[in-house]
Amino acid sequence: MSPPGYSRLDEDDVRVRPGRGSRPRTRRRPAHSSAVQGFVTSVDRGRYGCMADGRLIVAMKARELGRNSVAVGDRVALAGDTSGAEGALARIVRVEPRTSALRRSADDTDPAERIIVANADQLVIVCALASPPPRLRFVDRCLVAAYDAGLDPLLLLTKADLASPRRVRALYRPLGLPMLTTRRPLPPRTLSRVRNVLAGRVSVLIGQSGVGKSTLVNTLVPEAARSVGTVNPVTGRGRHTSSSAVALPLGSGWLIDTPGLRGFGLGHVSAERVAEAFGDLAEGTVSCPPGCDHLSPGCALDAWARDHHAEARLDSLRRLLRSREGTSPD
Repeated sequence: MSPPGYSRLDEDDVRVRPGRGSRPRTRRRPAHSSAVQGFVTSVDRGRYGCMADGRLIVAMKARELGRNSVAVGDRVALAGDTSGAEGALARIVRVEPRTSALRRSADDTDPAERIIVANADQLVIVCALASPPPRLRFVDRCLVAAYDAGLDPLLLLTKADLASPRRVRALYRPLGLPMLTTRRPLPPRTLSRVRNVLAGRVSVLIGQSGVGKSTLVNTLVPEAARSVGTVNPVTGRGRHTSSSAVALPLGSGWLIDTPGLRGFGLGHVSAERVAEAFGDLAEGTVSCPPGCDHLSPGCALDAWARDHHAEARLDSLRRLLRSREGTSPD
């Protein structure tokens, strides 16, 4: 017997509430055809500073991007509140294809592989000649990373007022590597040369703490007001002053300052790519057997390096090949 009041109802009168997930899924994503094009200048705890049409816009990453990372130097599409007003928050809805990506592999100082900077075209490796002493193996690792990422490397030697640059310049001259040397105080002519090599390019400054990166940035872009650190008199190492990468407008180009690094993981770079970075040793590899790893006994590079007084460069190559998964700051 049906309950009172329900005798005239049948199954067509029953409403069934749809369960969660009943809406058909689709791969289509919003086109955001009216999105504003921006350039990522800073990344800080999930907030991204973006320059667009001459104004700074603070944005967060849209959920539709998933776990895709956004790095300083990325060109992005912005939707939502793009007014740039205080308290306004836009959304990064698309990351445009990158022309380059400077990476560092996981190492003892950072357990995750990271993209340091995107879309740069020049890597400026800053190396002090003294206080702290030059870490040439770190320079070599940066060179390998630059060649692997397709960036033009430039070696900038600082503090020439404390030590001569002759030994370091002689070591890298066979690579055909562009080099500049600075001293304190910085002569106007030298400053002009530095500006000329940075003009119209997206340049990344990279170097260990205490080598003078922030001092150089403050000279080139006074409004940047980057913190300047000191060198520990006991360890000879610099103290970290910059905590995150930041892109600063410099004429028609960009200057990207990065945190001081003590290591540079190269686990993502193949052994062949490491060897290619040492162009001054290329002649010696001609006599190597096919598939030579340049580490095993009998490698033709041993005799060639002795004959051409290139033992130090061969030692750097082998140290890199052995430690691609880790770091070797000296």
